[in-house]
Amino acid sequence: MKEKGRKVIVQNRRARHDFAILDVYEAGVALKGTEVKSLRLGRASMADAFATVDEGEVWLRGLHVPEYTQGSWTNHEPRRTRKLLLHKGEIERLIGKIREGGLTLVPLALYFSDGKVKCEIALARGKKSFDKRHDLAKRDADRDIQRAIGRAAKGRARSLR
Repeated sequence: MKEKGRKVIVQNRRARHDFAILDVYEAGVALKGTEVKSLRLGRASMADAFATVDEGEVWLRGLHVPEYTQGSWTNHEPRRTRKLLLHKGEIERLIGKIREGGLTLVPLALYFSDGKVKCEIALARGKKSFDKRHDLAKRDADRDIQRAIGRAAKGRARSLR
């Protein structure tokens, strides 16, 4: 029976903190058999992962997929470079936007979609430290507002000092 839906394997949480996400793409990933088996066990790390465009192809580098424990001599290299599968038009659009300057490709998540491994990559611009502080302050303020709204709805409104 074929799998349905989306099952997330690993997410890159730091990416949304360190980068301003401009555009998101879904790409297939060219994998070996033991890599898929290791991913099915939910074992992967995107801590140092990034994507590059070389000679008209998109590559995922730094993704750590540990060796499959029941694998034999056919096991894969844990940090090997993996090819991302995108349409030619999408790749050309990415190349054009990256050449404009200041943009990079960042992997956001690795997941199973209907039994196939997919990688969500984003065209992103790096944030400066003051942008990060601004985002944290905004998130804290929004959280405080939501708490106040929740209290008011429950009739336990507290005076704002």
